[in-house]
Amino acid sequence: MRGRHTSLAPAHSGPMPPTPPYALPAVAADATRTRWRRLGRSALYMTLLCTGIALLLTVMDRGGLGVKLVYSFSIGACCWLIIDGGRNAAAHLLARLRVARGLGAGDRPGFPGWPMLGLLVLLGMVLGPMAGLAIADLLTGHRSPALFAIGSTSGQVTLVISIFATLASLFTFTLLERLSSARAEAEAARRSAAEHRLKLLESQLEPHMLFNTLANLRVLITLDPPRAQAMLDRLIGYLRSTLGASRATLHPLADEFERLRDYLALMQVRMGDRLGVRLDLPADLGAVPVPALLLQPLVENCIRHGLEPQVGGGRIEVSAARDGTQLRLTVRDTGVGLAPAGTGADVATGTGFGLQQVRERLAALYGDAARLELAPADDTEGGAQACIHLPIRGTPT
Repeated sequence: MRGRHTSLAPAHSGPMPPTPPYALPAVAADATRTRWRRLGRSALYMTLLCTGIALLLTVMDRGGLGVKLVYSFSIGACCWLIIDGGRNAAAHLLARLRVARGLGAGDRPGFPGWPMLGLLVLLGMVLGPMAGLAIADLLTGHRSPALFAIGSTSGQVTLVISIFATLASLFTFTLLERLSSARAEAEAARRSAAEHRLKLLESQLEPHMLFNTLANLRVLITLDPPRAQAMLDRLIGYLRSTLGASRATLHPLADEFERLRDYLALMQVRMGDRLGVRLDLPADLGAVPVPALLLQPLVENCIRHGLEPQVGGGRIEVSAARDGTQLRLTVRDTGVGLAPAGTGADVATGTGFGLQQVRERLAALYGDAARLELAPADDTEGGAQACIHLPIRGTPT
């Protein structure tokens, strides 16, 4: 795989190209999938119920199973269409009327209200068996007795079974939909909490970097005014180029590397020859979406904890690679390395602000599908190495 080694260049001060709109799945698509799942569940339940009724009637009067199946499915389908179809149609119409009046679609999709539902159940129990018997008679060539004929045992059995089956179905559907709604509300609450937490973490990242830079700038103003002016120019260019990118949840990996180039150019003004940089981004990974400003806290840690304490400074390397279905992002320095555990240094265990912030952002966007690992560098140059593993796909889960 051929990589592209980037060099540092002045921060771009012109207008930035628009960032591709990486969005989470649309609410409308989720609602459509939910409706189809509900329809599939109710159809499966009706199939099992009608088959069970046909088997019961076959055992009771030792008749042919095929004929019983025709009558059972005809009656069941008619009742189902009247109650379930009428319920969804009425709920959809009421939701559209609410939207037209500016009231919102409501929070109980598929539920038209108890008065309307009661009317549909009554119609289903009366009209469903009548229509089903007529259809079954037409299909089989038989002639069934009138449903409400007092002296007809088969009509009475059919009516009683239809009533009890309808009530059982209504109770089951209502219970399943309440459970489904409760799960959907819990999932929506979880997503909302994760999004709010992510926004809070992102809002903490920008001041963290800015305060560190301003503190360094304050020192340079006294010690080396020309370098302080150059650093201020870099800072203005960096903030101008990253203002839009920092407001996005995701952006292409190539943009992430551009932001790192800007930031490291800013740090080179302050550190001079003590800071060496190598950025390695394979061309085929440039368009992969990643969380905006994900790598910057790791680079800041390299400078603060790895290179600044070392008199001669060192080098920072940032690379990207494909690892099966995962993207591996590595940030490595040749600094003093990780502090021993128990010395009070947060980089030993990876619990500092920057590392914790990266872990929490990954957890909020990807759950268990992404992770951050921190370890000593595995060569003779020493230093520390942080690796991020996250799935390669259009949007996080």
